[in-house]
Amino acid sequence: MDQLAAMRAFVRVVETGTFTRAADLLDTPKPTVTKLIQQLETHLRAKLLNRTTRRVTVTMDGAAYYERALRLLSELDELDASLTLAQARPSGRLRVDCSSSLATSVLIPALHEFHARYPDIQLDLGLSDRPADLIGENLDCAVRAGEIADQSLIARRIGEMQLITCASPDYLARFGMPRHPRDIEDGHRIVAYRPALGSRIMAMVYQNHAETIEIAGRYIVSLNDGLGYLAAGLAGHGIVQLPTFMAREALADGRLVPLLLDWCAAPKPLHIVYPPNRHLSNKVRVFVDWLAELFSKDDFVPKPAAAHLGCVSDRPSVGLDARAVPSPMVTPG
Repeated sequence: MDQLAAMRAFVRVVETGTFTRAADLLDTPKPTVTKLIQQLETHLRAKLLNRTTRRVTVTMDGAAYYERALRLLSELDELDASLTLAQARPSGRLRVDCSSSLATSVLIPALHEFHARYPDIQLDLGLSDRPADLIGENLDCAVRAGEIADQSLIARRIGEMQLITCASPDYLARFGMPRHPRDIEDGHRIVAYRPALGSRIMAMVYQNHAETIEIAGRYIVSLNDGLGYLAAGLAGHGIVQLPTFMAREALADGRLVPLLLDWCAAPKPLHIVYPPNRHLSNKVRVFVDWLAELFSKDDFVPKPAAAHLGCVSDRPSVGLDARAVPSPMVTPG
């Protein structure tokens, strides 16, 4: 029996909950995975998994073995990496999950620089506003905006995402220009955004030195995808509050008009997250470092114009380049 292969197969079955999914992720035939688990149980003289036709669950012995095996495999991977890190270039497939809007506006246009540095890394991007299951989908890492709800994930803060309120000229011709956030709730429409895994509509939040206001406007359409949200705003279906990196081109050519410039929304943090108890490979390390560098040097936010609102921090920001907005417009923080 190849005990290391059996341990890796067992760990993957526990993490995915099925032999079929574990076999796919290991790129190994399912009968081979099944045989490895059986050999491991025979070798240990203990039952590690309970199997039914519908599901696989771990026994008490299996849970204890999983924790020790996972730690041992992680240490082994780290040992191997430490001996090859200095002389080996990062290589292999890197599986990353990211929102489609952030990927298409920021990450993908800069990828030529990443691949010039690391030509041996093959990047597999999954694009969705849905929070991915990093372990179940065998992802190396994910880029996420906002606070991290799953406290079991390891997170590195790499920047901030600035927000701006906009509407199309056609919408403003029909409904007029709001002068205060409260105006949005009186005689205006919004395009509503809801998280991918829920039906709750996210409120629009505004702040200045004096107060913070949360707005829940009326809407005729809600979406759970950032690119769709932008498209609805461009089509004149309502007022949108969206990341400034998404709005900059439409603001520059006049398809969107910035609103409520005396107010701002608190920026959302951006994180790279990866599963716990997993060895952070060299290819993940260089990708995380590159992404943090990208956000820090790509100074999208016009800090002098926004500083009086108290909305700009010292952290790297992903926002709106002042040069992308026609001169009569002033960009918010």
